[in-house]
Amino acid sequence: MKLGFIGIGLMGRPMVLRLLAAGYEVCVWNRTREKLAPVVEKGARPMDSPAALARACEIVMMCVTDQHAAEAVLFGPAGVAEGASPGTLVVDFSSIAPQAAREFARRLAEQGVGLVDAPVSGGVPGAEKGTLVVMAGGAPEHIERARPVVMHLAQRFTRMGDCGAGQTTKLCNQVIVGSLLPVIAEAVRLAEAAGVDATRLPEALAGGFADSLPLQIFGARMAARRFEPPLGAAAIMLKDLENAAALARERGVSLPMARTAAELYRLLEAQGRSGEDPAVLVELLAGRSAR
Repeated sequence: MKLGFIGIGLMGRPMVLRLLAAGYEVCVWNRTREKLAPVVEKGARPMDSPAALARACEIVMMCVTDQHAAEAVLFGPAGVAEGASPGTLVVDFSSIAPQAAREFARRLAEQGVGLVDAPVSGGVPGAEKGTLVVMAGGAPEHIERARPVVMHLAQRFTRMGDCGAGQTTKLCNQVIVGSLLPVIAEAVRLAEAAGVDATRLPEALAGGFADSLPLQIFGARMAARRFEPPLGAAAIMLKDLENAAALARERGVSLPMARTAAELYRLLEAQGRSGEDPAVLVELLAGRSAR
């Protein structure tokens, strides 16, 4: 089976490397062509456009920044829709608004192309280790067709319903994670101010009710002020929380914790730090402005 992958960023690169290691032939495209180098060196085949990639592949996977980028890749000039033939399956790992996923699925279905919205959780470490959690929306037959491929990237691939359900589930995930990261930053700052070694918080709290993967990964980075290499970007978290807020307004749901967290990510944006790892929240709480 020939696979295509669009979006060779923080998440896309390790995902492609895992697919190559599993023996798949993978065609790749990225808006910034220089980012293809690490995967091309391992055997990926660069393509000139999303359309060319879609013509060459049975399953097209993508992981791009937002729904505007996804729409451009799918339906813009030389986009996937231009090159895909009936029977092509698109698996979108991007985090976008649920309504956008449903609309994209409808437009692709008009030409016999399937779509699975399959946003992921687990960050760069999960992508590198193949332990991502994938929450999916789409037709059962499309998800089962994608499953053997996706399971090289994930520990869990769960169908949550029709198209858009995966994105809704991811927003629930981001409400939790996006709200938790500022709380972890607060705990780190409190420990530091009280003279406790904050670098030992993850060890001390491991196994208790306060333990979590974000605490173990981001708590350690915050306490050590270690933000490189980035495991994500504050701007992406803010985008997801804004999508969650829009869905909440539509459904008449209040999200007070997520709304408060979003304000902190907006402060990072105002300081010019939205492209940095979300762990820099600890410096925001310490009163340090942009470098």
